[in-house]
Amino acid sequence: MPTRSTVSSSSRSPPSDAGLPAPDSARAVEETLAGLGVRPSRRLGQSFLVDAFVADAEAALVASSDPSSVVEIGGGLGILTEAIVRRGLSPLTVVERDPRLVRFLRGRFAQRARVIEADGASFEIPKGAVVVGNLPFSVATPMLIHWMESRVKAVVAMVQKEVGDRLCASEGSKLYGRLSIVAALYGSVEPFQVVRSSSFFPMPEVEGRVIVFRRHEGELPARSPERVVSVVRTLFSSRRKKLGNLLPRLASSRTDAKELARRAQWPEDWQDRRPETLPPSDFFRLADVLEELRPHPEVRHP
Repeated sequence: MPTRSTVSSSSRSPPSDAGLPAPDSARAVEETLAGLGVRPSRRLGQSFLVDAFVADAEAALVASSDPSSVVEIGGGLGILTEAIVRRGLSPLTVVERDPRLVRFLRGRFAQRARVIEADGASFEIPKGAVVVGNLPFSVATPMLIHWMESRVKAVVAMVQKEVGDRLCASEGSKLYGRLSIVAALYGSVEPFQVVRSSSFFPMPEVEGRVIVFRRHEGELPARSPERVVSVVRTLFSSRRKKLGNLLPRLASSRTDAKELARRAQWPEDWQDRRPETLPPSDFFRLADVLEELRPHPEVRHP
């Protein structure tokens, strides 16, 4: 995903409220947003955290991830920024797309953080940086997957509780599926506290959860991430069906489903199982087998 060229980090003279605490109550956030002429977008799932204890917990998780630098996505009104600064984590880059909020953040944090006007979804994360953010629930999943694919060192994120639970789910769980396996391909995801709707303004209809993603070091456990995604999409397309009916969809005229399962070292009773009972490693091995069997283009010699 390319970085947009609309990034701006030009300096501005900070207003007289530089260094004051960030708004940390629903009323303070509402009044501050009104003063800035900002109306949260319900369509985009835009809500502002008002619980300073949650922000401090997120900052502590960033600190435990041994960052060489920190990138905060979606600075908002700075409640999380303040918690990161208070812990002395630097250098800190805050990415915010709304120019009104950018001006506000620059005024509040002056020399303590670098505030950049850019789209966080396409901002290029420096090597070794830890990403942190209270992400809009509507766009959190594609952003997380992008950072996983980009091999970002670690991500501390607030996401919709259901999304967080799916990311962390293990085989056998009703929530285990495509998102769980893709996350396991790139690293590990650990769940932390559930955040009530009342901790945001405006209040969303669902709760949030703080999660931490940490990437795998070294090579990925499968040769082709694209093949893993394709395999999982096919096998989880009908969760109620058993693998005996699903795996033939990936077979070819050269290799039948039983041979695929044998090469992938699946359990002997695989035909009577459903996809959610297999661990991620079984899908990774199957993806590797299919990649090995992929027909190569015929080379024609003159």
